[in-house]
Amino acid sequence: MEAVILAGGLGTRLRPLTDRRPKHLLPVGGVPFLQHQLAKLAAVGIKHVVLATSYHAADFEPVFGDGSALGLALDYLTETEPLGTGGGLRNAAAALRGAPEDPVVVLNGDQLSGHDITAQLAHFDATGAELSLHLVEVPDPTAFGCVPTDAADRVEAFLEKSPDPVTDQINAGCYVFRRSVIDGIPTGRRVSVERETFPGLLAAGAKVLGVVEQSY
Repeated sequence: MEAVILAGGLGTRLRPLTDRRPKHLLPVGGVPFLQHQLAKLAAVGIKHVVLATSYHAADFEPVFGDGSALGLALDYLTETEPLGTGGGLRNAAAALRGAPEDPVVVLNGDQLSGHDITAQLAHFDATGAELSLHLVEVPDPTAFGCVPTDAADRVEAFLEKSPDPVTDQINAGCYVFRRSVIDGIPTGRRVSVERETFPGLLAAGAKVLGVVEQSY
């Protein structure tokens, strides 16, 4: 199995800490934040990880090398200009090794949770999904866009922030993509998975599922 970590963000809300280094390399618990994500992926059997980088891209490889110290094989793909979450993911696909039907775990590089990726992968495989999203229930969803699902876990919509949200489920930033879906993202331009790719899949009738977990 393989994964992509989207680690291209500027970290503007963490300035001045991020003036000279990417937020993904700031120390958390004594190690770079990204090391926690890489260790989690290795623990669930991921063997190959692609780091999709942009801001201070040259800083990552000196820290993690080829990934062997973590039991992984690491590749680094750099955006020469910001491409957004979808464009960065499509750019990273050049280093993926799997077949079109294979699953690819995708993590936002600034989020970490204790949810069960193995269970999400098993659900993805058992249902024949094209995309699976890890969703969490929050006490106050008005600060977030929300993601309603039906009784069969199918995502019904991707909704913007609202003072009267229809659900307390929000996107938690851990996905399982069918490799062919990643390959279908347009190249060479900025793309948002949240605002373009995901709604486009729903409109096309793709099987998009949400795996829901309580956060309180």
